[in-house]
Amino acid sequence: MSLEAIQKVTEAEQAARERRAEAAEEAKRIVAGAERAGRQLVQDQRAKAEQEARSMLADAEAQAEKKAEQTLADHAARCEALKQDARKRLDKAAALIVGRVGNS
Repeated sequence: MSLEAIQKVTEAEQAARERRAEAAEEAKRIVAGAERAGRQLVQDQRAKAEQEARSMLADAEAQAEKKAEQTLADHAARCEALKQDARKRLDKAAALIVGRVGNS
């Protein structure tokens, strides 16, 4: 093999090594970028999920508060009805007591 042919082969090998090194560096940059993007996506989705959870909790608390208020109102109305019924019977009860005390 001539010196010129050996030199061309050596240059071609060197160029191939440089291209492989450049490709490896480019691959590392691509992987690093993808990892960054992946971490950012996870962080964004986590923040979104936390916000949705807070929103769902707030909605559930609001519904529970409405239901509690309705239950309290229902029970207050029932209590008032029982009081009214008791007041209607108060005169009878008083007369019965007076009658029993008077008969003894």
